[in-house]
Amino acid sequence: MAERSKTNPVGETPLDPFNLRGASMAMLDHMLQQPEKLTEAQFTLWRNYMSLWDSTLTRLTGGHAADVVESDPADRRFKAEAWHKDALFGFIRQSYLLTARWLLQLVEQNSGTLEPMAARKLQFFTKQFIDAMSPTNFAMTNPDVLQATLESGGQNLVRGMRNLCEDMKRGHLTMTDENAFKLGENIATTKGQVVFRNHMLELIHYAPAGDKVYETPLLIVAPWINKYYILDLRPDNSFVKWCVDQGHSVFMVSWVNPDATLRDVGFDDYMKDGIVAALDAIKKQTGAKSANVVGYCIGGTLLSMTLAWLKAKKKDGAVKSATFLTTLIDFENSGDLKLFVDEQQLELLHDKMSKQGFMDADTMKATFNMLRANDLIWSFVVNNYLLGREPFRFDLLYWNSDSTNLPAKMHEYYLRHMYLNNDLAKAEKLNVGGVKLDLGTIKTPCYFLSTRDDHIAPWKATYEGAKLMAGPVTFTLAGSGHIAGVINHPAAKKYNHWTSSAMPKKPEAWLEKASAHEGSWWPHWNEWLKEFAGKKVAAIDPAKGPLKPLCPAPGTYVKVKA
Repeated sequence: MAERSKTNPVGETPLDPFNLRGASMAMLDHMLQQPEKLTEAQFTLWRNYMSLWDSTLTRLTGGHAADVVESDPADRRFKAEAWHKDALFGFIRQSYLLTARWLLQLVEQNSGTLEPMAARKLQFFTKQFIDAMSPTNFAMTNPDVLQATLESGGQNLVRGMRNLCEDMKRGHLTMTDENAFKLGENIATTKGQVVFRNHMLELIHYAPAGDKVYETPLLIVAPWINKYYILDLRPDNSFVKWCVDQGHSVFMVSWVNPDATLRDVGFDDYMKDGIVAALDAIKKQTGAKSANVVGYCIGGTLLSMTLAWLKAKKKDGAVKSATFLTTLIDFENSGDLKLFVDEQQLELLHDKMSKQGFMDADTMKATFNMLRANDLIWSFVVNNYLLGREPFRFDLLYWNSDSTNLPAKMHEYYLRHMYLNNDLAKAEKLNVGGVKLDLGTIKTPCYFLSTRDDHIAPWKATYEGAKLMAGPVTFTLAGSGHIAGVINHPAAKKYNHWTSSAMPKKPEAWLEKASAHEGSWWPHWNEWLKEFAGKKVAAIDPAKGPLKPLCPAPGTYVKVKA
């Protein structure tokens, strides 16, 4: 056994890709050392099942009995009437919920002796198992599937098998009709021109809404984990179009979708040949010496690094203000994504990326989908394979499916130095572009937008990053999550946002004193931005500017599939 453990250390075999074995065995050992507590837990489950049997028998004999365990009203898996009115399906639903909650509680109670990250990982993957075993995911225990099977004579299962075979050919679960959208025609339609291109990006200059624009251009740095057009889905929810309509001269970074030839591209390249190159091109196009810059998600992380680099180079005047949308800078408490990052998992990723030169888009997409498995995995399994329905048209899901690869060097650096070691939050710990970065030197006015239900960049973690800046900081919290909370057009009149001019030490103290406002955060941000936008000047037609237009928006890089 000792020899086996040496040749197959934990986390280094395909059978344990998430490095769970050691924590699982430690938890099991802890449970066996306390047999009385394990017996008590088993008795609790037995007692609950006896109550459920009694309740079910009462209902089967025509009586009325309250549920032993209630499902969450927000849980869409159990919205069908049969789950609540039929005694058999009521029993199936409640037995699942009883067992699921018992198992999760058992793991939580017995993983307390582990390191916090190991305990969280066990709890997370226990939840993944529980979600996978939901009765809604099986044809014989899902009343909707049984009804569809009876009504169609089983044709739903035939269509479902066909859908499954097609997805196996594609290599991924289909979430939407992938032929329903075409970039530049019914998605990403805001007019503009690509005015600059290098091996890292295409820079889009959008056509102005009128004859005058603010003199300080607005550069948007999208994340490169997904494509930029989440900010330009449709005219009625496009952040890009809305900014143009407010009178800003808007530029967008559209990142390259890398292949193996870019395996050695790192953060230095994303900074110098990305943001810095874009700023230089904007200066040539508009004559403006500085720009207001917006960074979204990892685009914001890169923006913070660029600001520190520019400050060290005494070039910080190039950025007049910085806006960070759902951006992690301090990764200490960075949410469930951190569960996928430890030394053993990094070794596996290193081996994989060394062979192919990049982290493939499907692996990244699967990781993000696991964070909301019921919504982003199992609901589509039921819809596509069990009900045999065609995926519905939804622009957001089309964008979510249109993922990108990540260069090997950049991705490994990002996981190790941000998620694992949290080096960006430490002064002069990272050397990027020949400069030891210190975020504490940044005096550029900053606006941080976070969202209350963000599962990718938890708002309390983003708040800690905001406190690292030396200059004036405005922090705003929006309702909803990482995407819906950001892409929230004022006309939709959805969600709330919270504002405060103070920056107390604890995020909870900030929220306690913050003022709540109805609707989108966009107008509040725009009022803040106007302070740095300058006066109105004659607008430049991107098709006739100093930089020769290369092609119409949305460009060519965004159309490259992974």
